[in-house]
Amino acid sequence: MPTLAVPRNQDELAEAVGDTATLKEIAKTPETLTEYIVAYAKEQAKTDPGIADQIRDETQKQFADILRNDKLLASLNRLNLDPRANPVARSKHYNNKAAGVGLDEKFGTWSEYFAATWAGARGQEALLAQSEIAKIQNSFGSTVPSDGGFLIPELLRSELLRVALEQSLVRKNARVVPMESLTVPYPMLDSTSNASSVYGGVVGYWTEEGGSLTDSSPTFGRIELAAKKLTLYSEIPNELFTDSIISLQQFMNESYPEALAWFEDCAFTDGNGTGQPLGYLNAPAAVLVAKESGQAAGSIMWENIVKAYSRMLPSSINRARWVCHIDTFPELATMALSVGTGGSAVWMGTPAADGSSTPPMTILGRPVEFTEKVSSLGTAGDINFVDFGYYLIGDRQAMQAQTSTEYKFGNDKTAVRVIERVDGTPWIKSAITPRKGSNTLSPFVKIATR
Repeated sequence: MPTLAVPRNQDELAEAVGDTATLKEIAKTPETLTEYIVAYAKEQAKTDPGIADQIRDETQKQFADILRNDKLLASLNRLNLDPRANPVARSKHYNNKAAGVGLDEKFGTWSEYFAATWAGARGQEALLAQSEIAKIQNSFGSTVPSDGGFLIPELLRSELLRVALEQSLVRKNARVVPMESLTVPYPMLDSTSNASSVYGGVVGYWTEEGGSLTDSSPTFGRIELAAKKLTLYSEIPNELFTDSIISLQQFMNESYPEALAWFEDCAFTDGNGTGQPLGYLNAPAAVLVAKESGQAAGSIMWENIVKAYSRMLPSSINRARWVCHIDTFPELATMALSVGTGGSAVWMGTPAADGSSTPPMTILGRPVEFTEKVSSLGTAGDINFVDFGYYLIGDRQAMQAQTSTEYKFGNDKTAVRVIERVDGTPWIKSAITPRKGSNTLSPFVKIATR
């Protein structure tokens, strides 16, 4: 505050605040007010050394309390310092009722966890840790099947899924159902037509005053989510466990989440439902948009896109997204709309002369996801219009890990196996006949083979 004198004591502060002109200058803006308060605080610290001593003593006391509090210190060590996210314990993937919660205080990082559970670990501390994991795992009985591995702490499991979410296509958009047991029934409305009722049998009608009411009986169905076993396997040099456990932690933090997202997505996309999830491409409710008359093999026409859009449930359009094989890009980029004897490109518009323009990532206003996980160009499902809100993912929310030094003993490697239990299935069992019109509608639309 260059134009205002900084008060040296309480009396001078009261005098400054009591003067209307001075107070108006002090409170001219939030910045001037803050500057004035900070300047006064600094002046007090200089004129009264006791204040600085009090601050120092209180800081040392609080820091000492933290060091004496093991649980608090452990929680500080487990903080997720990723600036893009909240602490893991607050993420939507963390379940405070999951089997691995009891291990969170013991293992804050992957390096700590594998240092204790590695098959080659020796020493009393490792044996005690393994015994503690086994005790918690056994207490859950049949809800955490024994695969010969160790239960993974919930903190690490939820972090694994949080990172995987950034790489996934289906999970980040689907409806995820926590599974407290290996099999969970989930309600559904068995709806096939909106011609005379909605939601599987709910009817609405107009009546005169005192008129009789009409019964309605919605047909409720049930989907059975049964946890399937997804196993991730890798072979890691023993040196990483003995000499470079930090490098192993980096591997777990990056490679395993990406691998988990990859194999989940593959099953959620085209899984056959036998020992694995039922993918949305195989949904019984999916509708198939036929090719145009005389359409060339492997081609994509604007009419294909428009007709696929028209088969989406109207209530799902604002959530739906296009999921296309990357091989479809050349056809999408060059498809044209014929107008009389001329025509023009549709999706790309007029590209820059030097080819530097970025292609749009929407079609008809909805996002486009390119992937290699759907059907290849020219086959049914190479272009899909999907509302993933109608896809259910059952997440058992319990993972296990096991290491073996014997299996690859001759190669001086440790075999690592991580097991997740998860299921996936479309939430609707058949396409819906609209109130008016004959073309069925669905949240799963795909273009037929061409």
